[in-house]
Amino acid sequence: MSDTISINIRMDKELKKQAEEIFNDFGMSMTTAFNIFVKQAIREQAIPFKIQREDRDALYFNPYNIKILKESMNQLENGQVIIKTMNELEEMAND
Repeated sequence: MSDTISINIRMDKELKKQAEEIFNDFGMSMTTAFNIFVKQAIREQAIPFKIQREDRDALYFNPYNIKILKESMNQLENGQVIIKTMNELEEMAND
């Protein structure tokens, strides 16, 4: 094995606990998991997963929701809308 060095990483205690649990489930240590991450980053010459700022509009205006909105608008324009109570709408959302 080549020469190794130690690296200290500061991390929230709960985050470390959760990471160790999942890595243990995969049969690896935290060190092994970080080495895998670094090797993959070197191979890809990039962070090996998508990093982006949360876009609330993207969460709401996804293809499925846009389809439902268009269907609802068409129903409204064609007089096919049935007004529902809030309880009925909540029941529909839970189905």
